[in-house]
Amino acid sequence: MAGKLTDKAVRGAGPLDSSYKLSDGGGLYLLVHANGSKYWRLKYRFHGKEKTLALGVYPDVSLATAREGREEAKKLLKNGQDPSQLKKQARRTQHENSKNTLEAVARQWLDVQRGQWTEGHLERVRESLEKDIFPDLGERPLTDITPPELLMALRKIEKRGALETAQRVMQRTSAIFRYGIASGLCTQNPASELRGTIKTKKATNMPAMSAADLPDFLRKLDAYEGRPETKYGLQLIVLTFVRPGELRAAEWSEFNLKDAEWRIPAERTKMKTEHIVPLSVQAMEVIEAMEPLTGRKRFVFPNQSRPKLPMSENTLTYALYRMGYHSRATAHGFRATASTILNEQGWPPDVIERQLAHAERNKVRAAYNRAQYLAERRKMMQAWADYLDAIKQGAEIVPISAGK
Repeated sequence: MAGKLTDKAVRGAGPLDSSYKLSDGGGLYLLVHANGSKYWRLKYRFHGKEKTLALGVYPDVSLATAREGREEAKKLLKNGQDPSQLKKQARRTQHENSKNTLEAVARQWLDVQRGQWTEGHLERVRESLEKDIFPDLGERPLTDITPPELLMALRKIEKRGALETAQRVMQRTSAIFRYGIASGLCTQNPASELRGTIKTKKATNMPAMSAADLPDFLRKLDAYEGRPETKYGLQLIVLTFVRPGELRAAEWSEFNLKDAEWRIPAERTKMKTEHIVPLSVQAMEVIEAMEPLTGRKRFVFPNQSRPKLPMSENTLTYALYRMGYHSRATAHGFRATASTILNEQGWPPDVIERQLAHAERNKVRAAYNRAQYLAERRKMMQAWADYLDAIKQGAEIVPISAGK
């Protein structure tokens, strides 16, 4: 007869010197150990052999739930199925699925990219997946994820206005599925079915500060009360007009203070060639000011919360926002500002373009010019730094010709 136990009897079953059982009938019993722990067990016979099925731990599994487990097991037995064997198969399937989830495969894919990407880029890709994909789809096996499900996750990014991020996350997810297909973990790439479904951001030029705004900005920057690393980072990007990513991931090993040079290695530049940045006296002063702050670390401008990583890509943007320039300037925009002013001052366009590290369309000319104009660039970079000092102090600047 089943149903012998009551909730009160189960709850009040205390430990004894040795383990004992309380039967509920129908093969279901509560096993009470000497330490007080209580386990639900179901005794049954399958093909003439006595077997035991674990149904959970009390009180996580109540008496009512344990009885439901007994009835489900009886149905399986009537259909000629062994409940214990089915449970083992389910655990194996769950284990296999856990190895083939989107998150597990994505982390394998990230490990493969480690040798090809900078640590900073690797961390940014990981963070984007952890923020925008893993919460919704990370625990799902690759084989179960459908295009509509992936699109729903991407739509969440799209709704907050981060259109470029949505595109990048879709591209990264597609790469993960391609890796899964190559590894034999899945056969289809749902991301490939989503082309044209995500809004794209209209291409616009980066907001750049005008020459008229520059003096006031430089004075505000000198008075900036945020973290000194951020202040010096902005000062150096104005003085050198390198790309923001090149500045944020700058390493101390790249700087030759004796020769006043910053050599950005090829793997960190957009053009994949080493870029030499002559350092003006003013730029050297910024570097020397940074040395006691971060000189013992790998990065000149380390991440505030994770010093082993470079400065966050949003740090300089937030600083400009705090200073009131969120709609009028970006860190990248200082390249355009410098280019406009230097061209107006009469510096040779080839010298300016070389210092901006723009692509040379003529490959033969590019190979010839790779190390050209270095002397002219040194002169121009010092003149640029002196110009910034002068306008900051309110001097009236008369356009000059570099050739005179």
